[in-house]
Amino acid sequence: MKMRFLFMLALFFGFLSYSQTPDKLFSNANDFYKNGQYAKAIQLYSKIEKQGLESDDLFFNLGNSYYKLNKVAPSIYYYEKALKLNPIHVDASNNLAFAKRMTIDVIEDLPKSFLQRFSSTVVQKLTYDTWAILAVIASFLSAILFLLYYFSSSTKGKIFYFNSSIFVGFAMVITVFFAFSNYKTTQKSRSAIIFSQKSDVKNSPSLDGEAVFELHEGTKVYILDELSNWKKIKLVDGKIGWISASDLKEI
Repeated sequence: MKMRFLFMLALFFGFLSYSQTPDKLFSNANDFYKNGQYAKAIQLYSKIEKQGLESDDLFFNLGNSYYKLNKVAPSIYYYEKALKLNPIHVDASNNLAFAKRMTIDVIEDLPKSFLQRFSSTVVQKLTYDTWAILAVIASFLSAILFLLYYFSSSTKGKIFYFNSSIFVGFAMVITVFFAFSNYKTTQKSRSAIIFSQKSDVKNSPSLDGEAVFELHEGTKVYILDELSNWKKIKLVDGKIGWISASDLKEI
């Protein structure tokens, strides 16, 4: 009798845990957020994240919840994660700008070349998956236009379909190039957010290394290398140093 009771109890709690689907958790978290219960909203959003599920809206809502609680580093971290999944998420981009106003460090970008500006403003605005999808669509469209050219009996039609297929084929080559360029940039670029309120950046990966400058929570850095519990980082202004791995969180 006791074993049957324990079995039924296990089934009951199993049913409850199963009923908490990601959609249900997301909906409940949104309700908590609307009612100003941001800490509870974060708990539910985090449960979804711990299940290994990712979406720009999930990270955006997490960023908003932390922002409402004046948590600088987590809010910037999740806005950045939302933009990593969806670079054209306008609301995440706008809110990230507001969140960055709460940071202490003021770091100016180094001047960029034309190609670097073009990459950041055009190529990086879409994910490499999106560029790849556009390339596939362009290849199909180019093939269809070529078939229409081949079977067309009209001279004007042949000229139109031929020129169109050449143009779309050229667009396909460009999108393939952008997809590979974006993929290489994404794989090489490892960024992180400083979570420690104050962190000393040293000239070597050791506790007795000399502190060359300091950073504060919310600042974005780029990871160049790692050794044991240390990360070699670079700032957008070109400064380089070593920081404890526990002081930052990789995006």
